[in-house]
Amino acid sequence: MISHQQEPDSALTKSTVPMPVNTPPSSESTSGATIDPGSPVGLPGTPAFSPLYQQIKTLILQSLQSGEWKPSAAIPSEQELAGRYKVSQGTVRKAIDELAAENLLVRRQGKGTFVATHAERQVQYRFLRLVSEHQDPASEGPAQRRIIDCKRTRANAEVARALALRSGDAVLQVRRVLSFSGVPTILEDLWLPGGPFKGLTAERLTDYDGAMYALFETEFGVRMVRAEEKLKAVLPDTEQMELLQVGAHTPLLSVERTAYTYNDIPMELRRGLYFTDTRYYRNALN
Repeated sequence: MISHQQEPDSALTKSTVPMPVNTPPSSESTSGATIDPGSPVGLPGTPAFSPLYQQIKTLILQSLQSGEWKPSAAIPSEQELAGRYKVSQGTVRKAIDELAAENLLVRRQGKGTFVATHAERQVQYRFLRLVSEHQDPASEGPAQRRIIDCKRTRANAEVARALALRSGDAVLQVRRVLSFSGVPTILEDLWLPGGPFKGLTAERLTDYDGAMYALFETEFGVRMVRAEEKLKAVLPDTEQMELLQVGAHTPLLSVERTAYTYNDIPMELRRGLYFTDTRYYRNALN
């Protein structure tokens, strides 16, 4: 069944998510601050030989991963978190600053700090990497989405390796075309682990009025927090030519992405072919 829908592009930028390290409790951090062994910071499973704010950052990440604070929800104030972890507000502020820089939290002046969500308009366009040479992404509007296929299948060795599965494990495979101003521009094939995405269908993808990653977040509880991409130039095969309406000698940009949730768990393998006749792939390097 072929379906049509509107959706912003949802490419992720690469950000680093620290993973908890199992080390013995310590009464001090490299910042020289004293850690109360009776507080969460002094518990096993938190990094004892890292700056104190990094330990607080890891504990906040654990709360995000466990779902204690849902996407778009406000987290406790800096003062409340300082009391919870028995550290200074300055230490909490530095931890939150890093999480905000990594797009996991969002500060709102006069309102507080909130868990970032892919459903927010500014977040959707922050992940838009293929941009028009003549239009700003926000003014251009969302892409038109056409779902070609969504089916359950078995992971081959390559897909299994990318998703940390075993060959033959159940996966969902999705194929879609994104168009801008009526021009087919992106052909994507996605593979998702079958367990976390049980119940995902072409109908649900079509009916959801928003970005795909927002759907994953709100309906399946999977938040993509970072991604790695590999790019190269290719020529289309016959089927790709038909879907993108291009000629045999039209160069395309191949973008292979692995997207991760918390703790660097891979949740998506995505292979896209980008028609860049009037567009370019933009990336900001810090």
